[in-house]
Amino acid sequence: MTKLSVDEIAQIEQPLPGAPNNWKRFFSFSTDHKVIGIQYLVTSFFFFLVGGIFAMIIRGELITPEADLLDRAVYNAMFTMHGTVMLFLWTFPSLVGLSNYLVPLMIGAKDMAFPRLNAAAFWMVPVFGVILMASFLVPGGPSQSGWWAYPPVSLQNPTGNLINGQVLWMLAVAISGVSSIMGAVNFVTTIARMRAPGMTWFRMPVFVWTVFAAQIIQLFGLPALTAGAVMLLFDLTVGTSFFDPAKGGDPVLFQHFFWFYSHPAVYVIILPIFGIFSEIFPVYARKPLFGYKVVAISSLIITGLSGIVWVHHMFASGTPGWMRMVFMATTMLISVPTGIKVFAWVATIWGGKLRLNTPMLFALGGLVMFVFAGVTGIMLASVPFDIHVNNTYFVVGHFHYVIYGAVVMGMYAALYHWFPKMTGRMYSEGLGKLHFVLTFMGTNLNFFPMHPLGLQGMPRRVASYDPEFAFWNVVASLGAFLLGMSTLPFILNMIGSWVQGEAAPKNPWRAIGLEWLVSSPPTVENYEELPIVVAEPYGYGKTEPLVANPDRLEVAHESH
Repeated sequence: MTKLSVDEIAQIEQPLPGAPNNWKRFFSFSTDHKVIGIQYLVTSFFFFLVGGIFAMIIRGELITPEADLLDRAVYNAMFTMHGTVMLFLWTFPSLVGLSNYLVPLMIGAKDMAFPRLNAAAFWMVPVFGVILMASFLVPGGPSQSGWWAYPPVSLQNPTGNLINGQVLWMLAVAISGVSSIMGAVNFVTTIARMRAPGMTWFRMPVFVWTVFAAQIIQLFGLPALTAGAVMLLFDLTVGTSFFDPAKGGDPVLFQHFFWFYSHPAVYVIILPIFGIFSEIFPVYARKPLFGYKVVAISSLIITGLSGIVWVHHMFASGTPGWMRMVFMATTMLISVPTGIKVFAWVATIWGGKLRLNTPMLFALGGLVMFVFAGVTGIMLASVPFDIHVNNTYFVVGHFHYVIYGAVVMGMYAALYHWFPKMTGRMYSEGLGKLHFVLTFMGTNLNFFPMHPLGLQGMPRRVASYDPEFAFWNVVASLGAFLLGMSTLPFILNMIGSWVQGEAAPKNPWRAIGLEWLVSSPPTVENYEELPIVVAEPYGYGKTEPLVANPDRLEVAHESH
């Protein structure tokens, strides 16, 4: 297939007129990828706070061995809602929002390939967010099924009503899947077909590589979960028997649908964070990224291997012995391309002239916690160990070191790093460093104790427990409350700085990349004339220009 020109892409779908250039544009059906990116980020952060409140209530219950704060059914429903909100309404949308904002700027495009589709995908987020929250309030909600909604438990309907909380929950998950698939089509098309002249594959920023790899997983893996959600929805509403064992269905089949996507979903989440680390470490270490091509290609290797690891979540589901061995090997194998990235980041940092600004602190903290999560991940890949700690807090601790320790820390790093680009303002460095200290301490206090708890045998999803587990639960709960407090300086910093922060210099970090060649914030169409890329934007101290027509861009490339 020949590469489509920008004009040909534009003819496929013309964007709607731009929204007014004021705060009202964030509440409009804008097709500007930058507005949509910020809409994603703000909406998802609101749900991040909601999910965090759920988490603190859960940890409030677990600070004592007795179940003395919540009704057990409410506790179970809140446990499910915490996980669902954090994944489907914070983690995925926030990363899509950041990618939406940055990818066209980084590849020299004026917008995403399909602007209307982009806007429609975003506006589905608040829709399924409202439906998901309603499922918590409607009788018959997902109190027992967990965020994975395993049948036959998820097929129970104690209310006898056609529309109940479990039905609404499954409907929200299905809509979420459709939204993400729409976004994946847009990202893959944009990156493959709308790069600026001279922006070859191996001149793309690593962040773009990781977004591309992650969205390929969305295209090929997410339809399985979405189809499983729809089939389960049919079982609940119209009486089909795909997963109902009482009618001849196979409940384990749903587990395969679920985990075929839901473990690769971890790489959908973590790959863009790898890209963020790869963009931030060179800037604040003043060194080129070590092994750029290997780091870029390893993202695609992770994408390929992610499709053959899902059964390690089902070692305790009657999986045959030979299958356990195969998926133990593939799960361990995927650590190799991931380890390559870690080696490249350490080599980039080593010997660099480090500047410990807030983005660098969050990136370093995220790297440290990701390495710890990787060690426990290899442990869980081993069949005997996995069966031993199955359904215990060890699994919860490992998962949260990935999702919070690496992903949330990486997102914070990105938000601070590109905040001047998004707003034209500088944030408060003092508040940023306070935010980092509170977050790093709270994360480790909250999630590290879950590992010894799991090794001692404490099951997850319980409201009461044996007093022998009390010490580590108190520590974990105190860490959760500290994490809740850590968001306060961040909110104050972001809102205060956006409203009346110091005007940002043209390129405050002396970073290299196309996004730093345009105004802050960028104009509606990003570039008056598309840049012609003539050099790889990864070396520091280079004398040749990044683009051949810098005089036509709003901000000239600064030499380093």
